[in-house]
Amino acid sequence: MDWSIQEIAKIAGTTSRTLRHYDDIGLLPPSRIGGNGYRYYDDRALVRLQRIMLLRELGLGLPVIAEVLDREESAPQALRAHLGWLQEEQDRLARQIASVERTIGALEGGERLMAEQMFDGFDHTQYKDEVEERWGKDAYAKGDAWWRSLSADEKSAWQQRAARLGSDWTAAFERGVDPAGDEAQALAQRHFEWLRGIPGTPGGGAAGPTKEYFLGLADMYVADERFGANYGGQAGAEFVRDAMTVYAERNL
Repeated sequence: MDWSIQEIAKIAGTTSRTLRHYDDIGLLPPSRIGGNGYRYYDDRALVRLQRIMLLRELGLGLPVIAEVLDREESAPQALRAHLGWLQEEQDRLARQIASVERTIGALEGGERLMAEQMFDGFDHTQYKDEVEERWGKDAYAKGDAWWRSLSADEKSAWQQRAARLGSDWTAAFERGVDPAGDEAQALAQRHFEWLRGIPGTPGGGAAGPTKEYFLGLADMYVADERFGANYGGQAGAEFVRDAMTVYAERNL
C-alpha cells in the first residue's frame, strides 16, 4: 500500500512543498512516481519520514539528519532509542506542568510559594554533553556550580532577563531595524553584558567575551537551527548575527 504526496502531507501535518524539498535534497525520495507524475510513498518511506520529524524536534538540521539516517541500519532499533528519549521528555514536561499548576494554585489561594518545588522539571543539565564538547568540562563545571549557587529568585530573574533579550531581538528584527543602527547595537551591547555574566563560558568574567568568541557565537546562532526559534526564525538569527558582527568590529 502507498499514499500520494497530498495524503502524506495531510497525515503527517506537513506540506507537499516540504516533502518535495526532502526529495530534491535526497532526504526522502518517494517510493515511486505515478504515470501522472505524482509522488507516492510506502510504509518504509513513512517510517523514514517519522524519523525525520522526530529528529527535527531535537533541533537537528537537515544535513545532520541525513547523516544520522544513513548511518542507521535498523529503523526499529533507532526508534526504540528515540522512544526512550521521548518518554524521558514526557516525564520532564509532566513535572513542569505539575510545577506550574502548583504555583498557580498557590498564587490564587494566597499560599506561600515553595521555591524548591517551582523549578521541578526545569533541568539545565540536559545540554551537559554539548557544553563540555564545545567549551570543555571545566566550563560546564563552573557554569553548573554558578547556577546551583543561585537562589530561586535569582534563577527566575536570570531566566526572565534571557527571555526579554530574546524577545527584544525578535521584535527589532520584525520591525526591520538596521543591524548597524543604534537600537540593534544597544541590543548587541546587552547581549555582550549577558554573556559576561555567565561564569564558565569563554565569555564569562569581568573582561567579557573576546572578539573571536563573540563572532563565533554569532555564527553559531545561524548555523545551529535551534537558536532560530529564540530570535524569530532563521532570518531573525541572521539579523542577530549581523548586529553582533557589527558590534564586535566596532568595540572588541
